[in-house]
Amino acid sequence: MTKELIIKNIAALKSHFVINYGIKTKVEDFTEKLFYTLFDANAPLNQSVLELENSFKEIAKIACKKPEGICDGIWEQFLDKLPSVLEKLNQDAAYILENDPASNSIEEVYLGYPGFYAIAIYRLSHELYLLDMLLFSRLMSEYAHKITGTDIHAGATIASPFFIDHATGIVIGETTVIEKHVKLYQGVTLGALSVSKDMKNSKRHPTVEKNVCIYANATILGGETTIGKNSIIGGNTWITKSIPAKSIVTNTTITEVKIKELK
Repeated sequence: MTKELIIKNIAALKSHFVINYGIKTKVEDFTEKLFYTLFDANAPLNQSVLELENSFKEIAKIACKKPEGICDGIWEQFLDKLPSVLEKLNQDAAYILENDPASNSIEEVYLGYPGFYAIAIYRLSHELYLLDMLLFSRLMSEYAHKITGTDIHAGATIASPFFIDHATGIVIGETTVIEKHVKLYQGVTLGALSVSKDMKNSKRHPTVEKNVCIYANATILGGETTIGKNSIIGGNTWITKSIPAKSIVTNTTITEVKIKELK
């Protein structure tokens, strides 16, 4: 097959696409600029907010599926939410500092904790999700996923304060509800019990009530599954039914240690 024919075939196969791949890079740059604006003490706010507005509107031309006038107005709605988002993130950071004995300063949490970074991008992308900017919010979430290994769907409902430790491998589905003072460790999955396209508008993911701690690699599935407040979920547990308040759930697998006899 000649090069010209290969190019012709590729063009035919992608003719139904309306994808501008550059939007991924634009969203990643916007996310980093947003993080800098909110958390760097030396950020020139007037200039940074103007730059964010220009970037946002450039992305919205590609990502927004509404009439142009409505898309332009979404920036003002998003900007209006930033102070309340920052307030929640400050609460999250303070909660991490308070609960992690390995944390030495609030600056360390903001700059060096992938869990905080994942929470921050979740809270920002969640506002876009609520504004029906679904592609924009998804690309922000996937950027956090790429950077931290943490996959939090922008549609999830997560109260503040919230603590993610180590972060890697955590998955939180779209209809998950997490109340205040919840702690998650690496590898936790809050997912769906079954997956079907006709379930799109139903609650598919669990509810985690206040003051729950979920240890590493626990899997909790199902939209009707609720973890009652003040419970502790042990590592490597598999849960598909609701757990009462003040419960301790453990994996009952027995680990045996044998000492080899020396010959």
